[in-house]
Amino acid sequence: MPRYVWGVDSAAAVTEELYSCVKSNYGTPKYWGRYLSEVPNVSEGLTKDEITFIQNKGMKLLPIYNVFREALGYSNGQVAARNAVFNARRLGIPDGVVLFANVERFFDVDEAWIRGWVESLFPTGYRPGIYHDPVEGGFANAYCQAVANNNQVALQTILWSAEPDPGVTRERNAPRFKPAAPSCKSNVWLWQYGRDAPACPIDTNLVDQRVLNYLY
Repeated sequence: MPRYVWGVDSAAAVTEELYSCVKSNYGTPKYWGRYLSEVPNVSEGLTKDEITFIQNKGMKLLPIYNVFREALGYSNGQVAARNAVFNARRLGIPDGVVLFANVERFFDVDEAWIRGWVESLFPTGYRPGIYHDPVEGGFANAYCQAVANNNQVALQTILWSAEPDPGVTRERNAPRFKPAAPSCKSNVWLWQYGRDAPACPIDTNLVDQRVLNYLY
């Protein structure tokens, strides 16, 4: 049986204050999801100092790329992958780490973008990942079409599911790992099971322990 590991993600930078808030209200994260770049009114961009802070607390970094508002077209998937790699390297994130494209439920998405992201990212040495909603929106159908067109998409990509959403809990009260998944072959190894925690600006997650090998 795989072991499932608790952690969080946030649009806000990880500070001593935010870390202490999470630890006192929810638990001790083993990893923290953060955005590679600043997007005004959406996310604060990661810094090298913040990575050092995260790692000094005994956590791993889960990197997310979100500088796009739709996921349409092969060339746009390629561009997103190149930009994610550029920012990961700028921050000193080594090869072998998974980079997650942030595909929100309200995004337009097609299979070509997904293939562009995966096929461009994998040869760089980073592992392609996608945060997604397999229930609401068009991601699940687009993903399965991408897999039908290139089976390597299913083999190489790590998926992070946003469904179902039973709600934020403390670490010790986390639900049993049961994320929703597309109907085709997929590695759904992460589950954001709770969003917008009331006490601190974070979301709560469970991941298959294998994911830890691909975090920084």
